[in-house]
Amino acid sequence: MGHGMVRALAAGAAVLGASGLLGGCGALGGDSGQVCADTKKAFQQYITQVRSVPAAEPAQWRQATEKLAERLDALAKQTGDDDLKKALKAEAGKLRAAAPAVGTGDVAQLDTVMKQTPASIGEAC
Repeated sequence: MGHGMVRALAAGAAVLGASGLLGGCGALGGDSGQVCADTKKAFQQYITQVRSVPAAEPAQWRQATEKLAERLDALAKQTGDDDLKKALKAEAGKLRAAAPAVGTGDVAQLDTVMKQTPASIGEAC
């Protein structure tokens, strides 16, 4: 691992930061609005956490990625909106699938997930 991993995650974080996911969440009313706002917060916390982890410690990156997947699953259970529930569960699955590779320093799959997340969750929010 090394600078490539940091750059890949930074690129994914930039995409999230510039997206509707981090800019438009919470626009829906009811429980969906709160779940979208909480989703935004979960991704912000994830990005902050992984930026603080040294690139030489990929196991910590894996833990953070798995924790985000768990959080998205929990958020999916809180909403009554079927589209949002489906989007959150799908993202959680993608993150779980990417986590083992992240733990070895390979962020290619995570980078792809992070680039696709704004569109998939942003549409539901």
